[in-house]
Amino acid sequence: METRTLGRTGYDVSVVGLGTWQLGADWGDVSEDDARTVLEASAEEGVTFFDTADVYGDGRSEQVIGRFLKETGFDVTVATKMGRRADQVLESYSMDNFRAWTDRSRRNLGVDTLDLVQLHCPPDEVYESDEVFDGLDTLVDQGVMAHYGVSVETVAQALRALERPHVATIQIIVNAFRLKPLEHVLPQAAAADVGIIARVPLASGLLSGKYDATTTFADDDHRSFNRKGEAFDVGETFSGVDFGTGVEAAQEFGRLVEEHAATGTTSAQAAIAWLWQQPEVSTVIPGARNTEQARSNARAGSVPDLGDGFRQGVRDLYDERIRAQVHDRW
Repeated sequence: METRTLGRTGYDVSVVGLGTWQLGADWGDVSEDDARTVLEASAEEGVTFFDTADVYGDGRSEQVIGRFLKETGFDVTVATKMGRRADQVLESYSMDNFRAWTDRSRRNLGVDTLDLVQLHCPPDEVYESDEVFDGLDTLVDQGVMAHYGVSVETVAQALRALERPHVATIQIIVNAFRLKPLEHVLPQAAAADVGIIARVPLASGLLSGKYDATTTFADDDHRSFNRKGEAFDVGETFSGVDFGTGVEAAQEFGRLVEEHAATGTTSAQAAIAWLWQQPEVSTVIPGARNTEQARSNARAGSVPDLGDGFRQGVRDLYDERIRAQVHDRW
């Protein structure tokens, strides 16, 4: 699989990584054995970047990754996140909390120095605080973490983060149903040598083309309990797109895949490939609940160039079907 340098971290990472929210919580039940097989299948397919967070399963995702890497010896860059273990106010982003959270993540992952720590979609006022970023710099200087970045909800937050000189990466929702970052964030990040981690690449599974209007999800799956933002930002669920609209748009996306992609390319693979074929994207982090999904997603890293016709088709679909729902919100 092709690799790219993850911004100023200097890490070479696979263009398709693995998001591990599914291995912790909020996507239905995934056993530890199933989680390990997902990690193993991904690594065997050439994935060298895992993304996790300290709140995924209350640390379960970090722990499974840590045990897996210790026992197998795979060379994988692990990015975690912190900030969601406390009330979402500026006062929670204190040095004492940073130390407690990173110490816990280091224990969970079984490492002395964390590869990359991202603030986990913090509130707007955090981006304005010199004290917050000075604290992160201190933790780098002390060897607690090698680099830090920010996971954001909005384009405006990403642009504010880019003003911070030591932010190494920005993780942002970008997919065929969320095009605004392509215009307003990716070029600026590339100019600043900041890595882009593309999350929610399948719009919570919509772009796999496997759902219809009658599809239901488990009660403990955020695609059931967060459709209106009841638990966290609604943009994290189906990228903020109404489910019915998303299903219809995904069907049109599937027709684009049939018309332009190589024979045998699935809709999910095309959605992932379309993202990593944006030169400013460092890595794309689809999740997977089983080995079949993990291997299929990883193989999107070798999909041939989808071509200008496909890219224009995605833009037209967005303008006609999606833009009105999401473009001005995030």
